[in-house]
Amino acid sequence: MAMKVCVYGAGAIGGLLAVRLARAGNQVSVVAVGRTLQAIRDNGIQIYSHGEGVSADITVSDDTTSLGPQDLVIIAVKGPALHSIAPHLPPLLGPNTVVMTAMNGVPWWFFHGHGGELAERSLRSVDPDGIIGANIPVERVVGCIVKLSCRLRQPGQVEHVGGNALTIGEPDNSNSPRVRALGERLSAAGFQVDVTLSLQQEIWLKLLGNMTHNPISALTGATLDRILDDPLAREFTVKIMREAIAVGQKLGYTCDQTPENRNAEARTLGAFKTSMLQDVEAGKAIELDSLMVAFKEIATMVRVETPFADALLGLARVKAQVLGLYP
Repeated sequence: MAMKVCVYGAGAIGGLLAVRLARAGNQVSVVAVGRTLQAIRDNGIQIYSHGEGVSADITVSDDTTSLGPQDLVIIAVKGPALHSIAPHLPPLLGPNTVVMTAMNGVPWWFFHGHGGELAERSLRSVDPDGIIGANIPVERVVGCIVKLSCRLRQPGQVEHVGGNALTIGEPDNSNSPRVRALGERLSAAGFQVDVTLSLQQEIWLKLLGNMTHNPISALTGATLDRILDDPLAREFTVKIMREAIAVGQKLGYTCDQTPENRNAEARTLGAFKTSMLQDVEAGKAIELDSLMVAFKEIATMVRVETPFADALLGLARVKAQVLGLYP
């Protein structure tokens, strides 16, 4: 039976998810504003991969009340936008609606079901006034870690650069029927899906690269190859990742990958522009809170000093403030 799916955020990742799910037979809508709204109304969403383009029949609106309750809501906006869109989510939520967060960084629900002394702790860095949590009940949430690369050619046109994997899981790390069912739906839409029973650990492992490569690229304007080919810049990323691994160990997470191997893996992407560098170039607010400020908050909670990460956060924050891209 087809699902009724709403993707909130029609950027690169949101556009890819929307088109693939629609082509798999689901009833899909997207929420968009401004130029993106008009572009999709006029021409739909096109996905380009290996030189071939595909599209799908997708409803687009800037008004969630017009779309009504969904079976699945996918949040695919950047972190800075979540606070403002959260109050518009409730009209999309029916009795059994699942909300899948396909976002970078540490989410507001990170410690829900986590266990230990930090269980149920809120993160002020991500949801300072509780507006996100008040409008998106954590019991509805399934986390999604995106392990593929896309870029937006222009509004409504997405280039799938590489990768095809999604890791999904319950915040309490249970093997629930709904997360298994969602995995089957996403697999049917053409994604390589892994259902994890250690969601927060998987989020933390992805954070290692995002909290180093992204801010450094935003500071320098450099692509990933240039950052990692400089021995001093590369060693700086290694020191930050080691701090992140130490904080993760305090949370009970294991890391099977060394920082050096993580960098070697990232170097294979070549002259790759991180999402934060793309945002800087586009004059958009950058995701410092979920990538770095949340890390700093958690490091303080577990009493681990992180001088290298702190230095990068301070420099990236000043750079973003000078550009008007961070409060």
